[in-house]
Amino acid sequence: MERELTESTDLCDANGRLLPSARGWSRRPLHRANLSGASGRKKRWDYWCVLGPDLAVSVTYADIDYLGIAGIWIHEFSSGFDVEVSKISPFARGLSLPEEACTGAMHANIGGLDLRLTELPDRTEIVGTCDRTPHGPLAVDLEIKRPEGHDTLNVVIPWSDKRFQFTSKHNGRPASGTVRVGDRRFDLAEEDPTFGIFDLGRGIWPYSNRWNWAAASGSTATGQIVGLQFGGKWTEGTGYTENGVSLDGRLHKIGTELVWDYDWANPTRPWRLTDPVNGRVDATLTVTHDRHSRVNAGVLSMEVHQCFGHWSGTVVLDDGTPVEFSCVAGFAEEARNRW
Repeated sequence: MERELTESTDLCDANGRLLPSARGWSRRPLHRANLSGASGRKKRWDYWCVLGPDLAVSVTYADIDYLGIAGIWIHEFSSGFDVEVSKISPFARGLSLPEEACTGAMHANIGGLDLRLTELPDRTEIVGTCDRTPHGPLAVDLEIKRPEGHDTLNVVIPWSDKRFQFTSKHNGRPASGTVRVGDRRFDLAEEDPTFGIFDLGRGIWPYSNRWNWAAASGSTATGQIVGLQFGGKWTEGTGYTENGVSLDGRLHKIGTELVWDYDWANPTRPWRLTDPVNGRVDATLTVTHDRHSRVNAGVLSMEVHQCFGHWSGTVVLDDGTPVEFSCVAGFAEEARNRW
């Protein structure tokens, strides 16, 4: 029932309402996020997570209408070494995100954090520095390749004509670079392997919401590159999902809502996802690290358990071919927001 789009479209009309032509999903970003009106409800972000065998680097660049957020998080799984720099800009002053997804350059310089994200035809470049952290100066220099013809999962989730979200999810993009914190240096290389996972969001949101998100990238036993992209809760009842699997850069869209089996009160227990309708997904995450964050500032509150680890299981492609995988690096999360 999901409609696949093949031509570019605006997301909204002149009054900020979702256009009928924007409803659907595509294999590359086709929506121009011309958001307007809805003061306080517009949410725009670019989020990257670069995962190597023993290192996670996440980068956030976000404008949630009344606040801007720029941040870098680094975690070494074997040692537990962890450092985070997150800066807030009232009314998102100094932050700007393009209407055209995956284009242009973004820059933020807030409270000593300088962050640049640059989109080029064949790659994304991320450069970030901060002179002061508890562990010394921080410097991140990453490159995430965009292979020619590589599919991504792009979809509009339509709660209504006034509340909707366009998201662009990328998996399986080879990454490399260096990370320095104080006297520590981490080198990331494609052959390790290292992959970039991307979440772009542009939409007009309700005040209170919850979502699930899971993503992973890695190799199958036969050497193919598998990318997992699953979502839940926030898509229910809309007629669209953000579920899919990519194999060697080809997206296989999954239109059914998955069953998420996990424990919010004990998030380090395994997370299992299954497709109850067509049996196209049976995947389990073994958790090695829970990144728990919570903000409670009156009318604004956010709480997330983002659980990192390794996925194993089976997914079924569009033609019915099962693909087995094990020990694929990724994560799963639940977020609870009032924003």
